[in-house]
Parts: sequence; C-alpha cells; structure tokens
Amino acid sequence: MTTVLITGANRGLGLEFCRQYAESGWRVLAGCREPETAGALRGLADSYPQLSLHRLDLGQFGQIDALAQELADQPIDVLLSNAGVYGDSAQTGFGKLDYAAWRRVLDINLLAPVKLAEAFQPQLGLGSRKLIVALTSLMGSIADNTSGGSILYRSSKAALNAAMKSLSLELRPQGVGVLLLHPGWVKTDMGGPDAPTLPEASVAGMRRVIESYGPGDSGRFLDFQGRPLPW
Repeated sequence: MTTVLITGANRGLGLEFCRQYAESGWRVLAGCREPETAGALRGLADSYPQLSLHRLDLGQFGQIDALAQELADQPIDVLLSNAGVYGDSAQTGFGKLDYAAWRRVLDINLLAPVKLAEAFQPQLGLGSRKLIVALTSLMGSIADNTSGGSILYRSSKAALNAAMKSLSLELRPQGVGVLLLHPGWVKTDMGGPDAPTLPEASVAGMRRVIESYGPGDSGRFLDFQGRPLPW
C-alpha cells in the first residue's frame, strides 16, 4: 500500500490531503500536535482504517525523532510537509518586529521540514516513490515580491525554497526527489474567507502534480496546477 506522512493534518489543507489520500486507498500517517482534540481528523480515522494519528509538534524536534523511531521499519513513499504558520500582523511590521515570533516562524516553516527530511530519510529509502513534498508559497519568491510586507512569512518560505532546492541535489544520488508546491490562495484559516480557491481544488491539483512527478522534476517550484513559479 502506498504511504504518505502528512504534517499539520488536523485542519485546512492537511486535513483535506488526509481525506483525499485515504479515499484513494493510500495509507495515511497523519501528524498533528494534539490528536486527542482533532475531531475532524479522528472522524476520518474512524472511516478509513488505513489512516492513523500520530502526535507531532514540529516545534519539538524530539517528537520528530520519536516518531521516526516509532516508524523505523515503515516505508514512506511521500513525505508531505504541510504544516506552517504565518506570524506577521499589522501591529508587528518593520520598526516593531517581533523577533521571538520570527524565530518561531522559522522553526516551523523552515527548520522543521528539513529536520523531517533528515529524520525520515531511512523510511523514504524503503519506499517506492521516494518523494519529499514541501508546501511553500509564492510569497517566498524574491522575483515576485513587488509589495513588501509579511517579512516573517516571506523570509521563512524563501529560505525553505533554498533549503529544499539544496536537498533536491544532495538526495539525487539516493533516488529521493523534492518538490516545492504553492497551493494557491486557499480558503483556510490562514488564507481567510476571501481566498478564491477551495481546499478541495487546491489539494486535488497538488495530488495530480505529485502523481505526475518524475526524477527530472526534483527541485522544481510549482503551483497547484503544475505551472513553474519564479524564484
């Protein structure tokens, strides 16, 4: 059975990824901070026995190592780093930046996906697809930044893009690929009610990109429709 590990699985895009992959017959390893309070995710687990819940707070790297140890013998085909935080606010722009919040954003959006790749490298080696997927954002594009603002979030996603591009080169000899996917502006808690794209459409699009992945795609920065984006 094809297996995907999904972070931030209790809501938004993570929850929708879990639903769609479980419906398609994949084994889903769903990570979230508090599985006991993740009502919608627990409901999915009740409906799909191949979906399992796992405690995973990405701000606690010990939990990443513990889960990797728990799943030591489990082949993982797709490692999907979905969890992310925004961090910026109108009250904490340039001139009054919250540096503690910035560190937190970098921990979750940048360091945690790289730590996950390191920790689960052996399980990816056991899988057949051997693919790391990191959800990033067009806001991490330096070329596309024409408005400024959102310094915390933009910098974290730009750094994630750089780190994952490097991983795509370093892991190539092992047959492990890396995709950077921009989900679009999606109607989630982070995206807000005015976003034009529904989670169902965004996730379906990203799944098609993942399904069509070939080794030559490793290191690419694409949107949810498979279109290349500027760095």
